[in-house]
Amino acid sequence: MITKQLTHPRSIVVVGGSNDIQKPGGKVLKNLLDGGFDGKLYVMNPKENEVQGVKSFPDPKEMPDVDLAIFAIAAKYTPDTIEFLAQNKNTRAFIVLSAGFSEESHEGKLLEDRMVESVNKVNGSLIGPNCVGVLTPQYHGVFTQPIPKLDPNGCDFVSGSGATACFIMEAGIPKGLTFNNVYSVGNSAQMGVEEVLQYMDETFDPEKDPKVKLLYFEKIDKPDLLLKHASSLIRKGCRIAAVKAGASEAGSRAASSHTGALAGSDAAADALFRKAGIVRCFGREDLISVASVFMYPELQGKNIAVITHAGGPAVMLTDKLSAGGLNVPAIKGKDAEELKSKLFPGSAVGNPIDFLATGTAEQLGTIIDYVNDKFDEIDAMVVIFGTPGLFDVYDVYDLLDEKMKSSKKPIFPVLPSVLTAKNEVKAFVEKGRVYFPDEVMLGEAMARVYQTPKPISGDTVLPAVNEKQIRAVVEEAADGYLAPEKVTALLDAVGIPRAKEFTTSRKEEIVHLAEEVGFPLVMKVVGPLHKSDVGGVSLNIRDNNKLLSEMERMMQIAGAKGVLIQPMLSGTELFAGVKKEDKFGHMILFGLGGIFIEVLKDVRTTLAPLGKTEALAELKKLKSYKIIRGVRGMEGVNEELFVDVLMRLSALVKAAPEITEMDLNPLLGGKRQVVAVDARVRITK
Repeated sequence: MITKQLTHPRSIVVVGGSNDIQKPGGKVLKNLLDGGFDGKLYVMNPKENEVQGVKSFPDPKEMPDVDLAIFAIAAKYTPDTIEFLAQNKNTRAFIVLSAGFSEESHEGKLLEDRMVESVNKVNGSLIGPNCVGVLTPQYHGVFTQPIPKLDPNGCDFVSGSGATACFIMEAGIPKGLTFNNVYSVGNSAQMGVEEVLQYMDETFDPEKDPKVKLLYFEKIDKPDLLLKHASSLIRKGCRIAAVKAGASEAGSRAASSHTGALAGSDAAADALFRKAGIVRCFGREDLISVASVFMYPELQGKNIAVITHAGGPAVMLTDKLSAGGLNVPAIKGKDAEELKSKLFPGSAVGNPIDFLATGTAEQLGTIIDYVNDKFDEIDAMVVIFGTPGLFDVYDVYDLLDEKMKSSKKPIFPVLPSVLTAKNEVKAFVEKGRVYFPDEVMLGEAMARVYQTPKPISGDTVLPAVNEKQIRAVVEEAADGYLAPEKVTALLDAVGIPRAKEFTTSRKEEIVHLAEEVGFPLVMKVVGPLHKSDVGGVSLNIRDNNKLLSEMERMMQIAGAKGVLIQPMLSGTELFAGVKKEDKFGHMILFGLGGIFIEVLKDVRTTLAPLGKTEALAELKKLKSYKIIRGVRGMEGVNEELFVDVLMRLSALVKAAPEITEMDLNPLLGGKRQVVAVDARVRITK
């Protein structure tokens, strides 16, 4: 839990405070002093009576009660000191900068556990260990630089890595990005990024609190907590961007199903972010670009005017916006011609609006006014303006600042001359402006923000299923893949349509079963997992001679236990699957099926529970969506029926959380039906 003593301490002690400001204990004390902490400040140092002008207590017993303790001493001494302060000095908040805990050894983990136990006993707050500290408008409890300008309208930033937090601030501050609260949680012994975000949600004041939240994760320990509070904050008007490192994790390399091979914890994190409405970023500059976009009014449409005096950057930006689903529409007509007459000969107004390298501040103002007042189809503007260094451009940036104050449409400034016009850019930032040095990164950030869906709202309504039958199948099953008849029973219990099928290992029985199925039919070997790889699938069997010869052949395949026969159906091959991911729960995956899943890997990954609105939206994001709709005379797939199957999978794993992997591959889809042709289910109890 986050206590008031952590966020608004009336007194702070630096345990291990030093006169040497090149050490953490000295630097954090200096930052507290320079930051103007207005409460009582103490030091605990056994060798000093005064440190940097602050009273030091060699004997902690002599020290008065204190709200917050910041530790910069060796790990082995920290747990005992925390216990003493918690029990004897009413200390209820602790920031442990020191390293040497669980990140280093088992012994360090034991020290960490002792600290958490002592803090929990008094319902206190513990940040760290192995962190750079906490930076708020109330106190500068960090031992690092930079110390950004703290602004109530800036960003709240919570990071699992202290060094990364510093580097991100280093990247953002020169571009005008401001911050309000910065939490570095380090090892997250008691509280991680998720708990800090929970506090921000539960105490959120829409009149006072920042509406931009930035997160950096190296691991997501509590995805349910993150989903709940991130989506809640976004519904309250906040905007959240996050970096989740570790995307190259090979956690699925041992998977035995298509679903297992396609989905790992990074896919789960991606699905979680989409469900919550978090904009996912993949690096420091990426996060800063998205955060900077957040500092401007939200786009109300996707039509962008690109205003420039340099053709190349405008072309690159236009390409990036278009690739990201935003439009740079042509501007035509009487008003466009009138605007062109007010610019130098050779200028272009068709969008991009290029007013040449010789363009003036006055002309820029005229263009912005026309876009605001005359071109109703435009939703926002990007202004690209640098300089070759022939003259100062203060007047341009002053005008840009004034127009941004009055513009009805958002204006995003790209100021690429960060060296040649560094003084002018600095003056622009000092007016409280955030700018973009690179038009391509801006285009990527704008597109990603625009394409990130809003949080899924309300409780997800799932189809009714036969839970009693599902539980009966699961409880009887051993760990591993279910037998075909058990899979069939699950599909029937959950209401997923399936092809009529029979399994047998006896020649004398298969002819009678084939009469029930009807020719033409499909035969598959039972036993081997990857049937196609071992010649275990035979299509378009039309008579008993072929039926018997194929059965005889398949029964010779290593591991064969029998054969399965089904009617030969037609339709678009689809795929749907389930993967259970540690901590995240079940993922529902879907896309084109058959060989396409291996070749194209065009799969959408969602988190259960999966409702109809979310499923339909994700379906439309498949690159192969046009095939599903039907192209060049091909019959399309009934999307409602496909989505119904996905929702039934979601209902199935809710009733049977023991399902760890499941493939429906292929499903055959047409306008009238979506039918499961082959299915595998793996259980882990």
